[in-house]
Amino acid sequence: MRVMLKATLDTDKGNDAIRGGKMPQIMQEAMEKLKPEAAYFGPMGGRRTCFLIFDMQDSSQLPPALEPFLNDLNAEVEVCPIMNSDDLQKGLSQLR
Repeated sequence: MRVMLKATLDTDKGNDAIRGGKMPQIMQEAMEKLKPEAAYFGPMGGRRTCFLIFDMQDSSQLPPALEPFLNDLNAEVEVCPIMNSDDLQKGLSQLR
């Protein structure tokens, strides 16, 4: 199932990770683990935020996917199922 992970980083923890040189490693490890089909980064509400779109084969993938953001960056994390336009059309065709 395609999901979107939104991680809003804690400013102090993010600053510490950047100053300590750990941010590139944290993000690289997250990318390697999740293999997102899309990844976007930017400020939302004045805080560093990332959006990762990835395929979650099993719900057991959730803990390892979230832990780097929770443990290392004290992030607020949200995960929700999403669809692309092909998925939407397929789903809508089943409503008839």
